[in-house]
This record gives sequence, structure tokens and C-alpha cells, in this order.
Amino acid sequence: MTTVPKSIHTPRHEHSVPCFWPMAAAIELGEEGLTLFQNNLRFVEKAIAFGDPPDPEWVTENRIVLELDTLRLRDFSPLGQNAAQTPVLVDAPYAGHSSTIADYAVGQSLVETLMAGGLTQVLVTDWKSATAAMKDFDIDTYLADIDRVVDHLGGKVDLVGLCQGGWMSAMYAARFPHKVGCLVLAGAPIDTDAGDGPIKKLAHTLPLSLYEQMVAAGDGRMLGQTMLAGWKGMNADEQYLGKFIDLYAHIEDKNFLRRTEHFERWYENPIDLPGAYYLQTIQQIFKENRLAKGEFVGLGQRLSLKDIVCPVYLLAGSEDDITTKEQVFDAEKYLGTPKTDIVKKLVAGGHIGLFMGSRTLTECWPQIALWLRAGGRPGR
Repeated sequence: MTTVPKSIHTPRHEHSVPCFWPMAAAIELGEEGLTLFQNNLRFVEKAIAFGDPPDPEWVTENRIVLELDTLRLRDFSPLGQNAAQTPVLVDAPYAGHSSTIADYAVGQSLVETLMAGGLTQVLVTDWKSATAAMKDFDIDTYLADIDRVVDHLGGKVDLVGLCQGGWMSAMYAARFPHKVGCLVLAGAPIDTDAGDGPIKKLAHTLPLSLYEQMVAAGDGRMLGQTMLAGWKGMNADEQYLGKFIDLYAHIEDKNFLRRTEHFERWYENPIDLPGAYYLQTIQQIFKENRLAKGEFVGLGQRLSLKDIVCPVYLLAGSEDDITTKEQVFDAEKYLGTPKTDIVKKLVAGGHIGLFMGSRTLTECWPQIALWLRAGGRPGR
């Protein structure tokens, strides 16, 4: 049985400032107690910091070569680089978080990986948080701006669509097939009726009126903080308790703290979406599955995935509970691309890891870079 020092119950200095008693107790308990007390202080400091982290940043040198109402086009190609290849345009997710997921961290950057794979011109859509003036922007607004980007780049690109940027890229390729050389869809929900993931269940269970109420509460925008609360609610135990338990358990692990702080900078700084865009996405993409059914009208034309005939690379995560592998791979059923020009790759891991996970960046994306360099037809 452990004996508690008497001085913990009866402080020697009865008139000491009350907040000093934990330090006194730690000193009485010796070195182990002092370490515990110091860890407690660090935990509180880090927990507070995680609640209000600084904005995420791009880690690879780049320059803005075009700025529109919806986005900044970031060019990561070194100045003077040979631009003989088709430009590679990474369409980052526009779903409530920063586009920096495409250039997440040193050693965990999709942009760096693609360039290391020999691609000479890599650009990323840096989507802007919606202002009040943008509340009526719809999907057509974003498709039109992607078209402005492609024209700025010479009229033809290889498109790499990540998550929500994937279905947007597929829409663009269906609307302007002559402007897309190759198409990569990574963790992209193309057939939203496929699989049995939680996003599908939410889309089909919750009435549209609920989403409309959330947009109304944001004065016409879907606020990032509202979406963040919803994402956290899907894994409440982990988000509201588990991560702080992990933080405390690793409070002296500097590498763990650095990784956690970096992730929180991205995750805890959501961006706002235009209400019109958000509600159209919920209704027409996730509830009605219009893209896969060939019923979505984009820029005045009914879009059919059969009009996509370029080489296509489909990438999915085996444990992805945001976009199930079926939602990605079922795209093959609807594409006009010959089966011999469609690559399907299933990798271990979840959703975000598809874009910044060390294993995927090491084992998968270099092969995609080679595939893009070969025009999607390696060996031909």
C-alpha cells in the first residue's frame, strides 16, 4: 500500500497561494511526481493548442499563376522546367478542408511524389473558402472555372481527382473529353449507390430539409465548423476522448506531437462551402446518384460517363469508410474507356491515407506518375 506524504494533506505553508499545491505535491512525491506534474502541464498546453491550431500551409515551393473567385491555381513546377509533357492538374477535394492535403508535409506530399516520378508540370486547385458573396455558386460555377484553368494551361491536361475533386473531374472529363488526356480518380465517389458506407447511409437517411436548415443557419453557406462537428460525431469516442488519451500517452514523444500538431492544423481548420453547391451535391450526387446514371446536367449538357474514353486509373482504399472501394471501382461500368485502358488499384488503409499516407505515396503514386508519363498506355 502506498503511503501518501502527510504534507499533501496538510501543506507546510498554510497561507500559500492555492494554485501552487500541485507543485508542492509533486515535489513531495519525488522525481516521478515532478515528471507527472510536468507532463500534465504539457498536456494542458498541447490540448489547448490543438483546439485552436494555426492555418495549414503548403510545404513545397509554388507560385500562384491564376486566381479566380473560387480558387488559386498553384504551380509547383520549377521555373524554366521543360513543359513538353501534358500538364498534370490535381483537383483537390472541395469538401470542407484545405487543398493542402495534396502537399501535406515534407515526405508526405503527393505533389512531391508526382514530380519525383518525372512529371515536369504539376499544378493544384487551391479551393477558396466560400464568402457570403459566393453562397449561390453551384457546381456549374466550379466546372466553368476548371475549364478556365485548363484553357490557361493550353487546353488539355491530365486530371488527378481526389475525393470530391474526383467526381468533379469525372464531370469535367465527360463534358470536355477532348481536353483530358488521362484521368486518375482516387477515393472518388462516382457511383454513390454502391457499397455500404456511412456517407451513403447518411445521404439516404437524413432528409434534405435538415441539410437546408444547416445552410440557412450559415446564411446561405455550409459552414466548415458545422461539417467538422458532423465528421467528429461519426467517430465521437475517438474525436472527443480518444485523441486526448493518445496525446497524454505520448506527451514526451516529440515525433508524435509534431505529427499530431501538423494533422490538427489541417483537420481543425475547415473551410466554408457555398450553400447552392453543397445542397446540389447532397441532392443530385449523393441522394439521386445522377452522375453515374447519366442524368446530371453540367454546363447546359446532360453528362454521360460513356463520353469519357481516355485512360483511367481508379484508386481505392481497402478500409476507406468515407468513399468505399465499390463507389470508386463501379465507375468502370459506366465509362466509355476500353477495359484494357482502365487500371483498378486497391491499397491498404483508409481515405486520407490515399493522398498523404507514406505507404501509398511510396508504393502506389510513383507507379501512377509513370502511368501518366506513358499517356496511360504503358508498354504500347
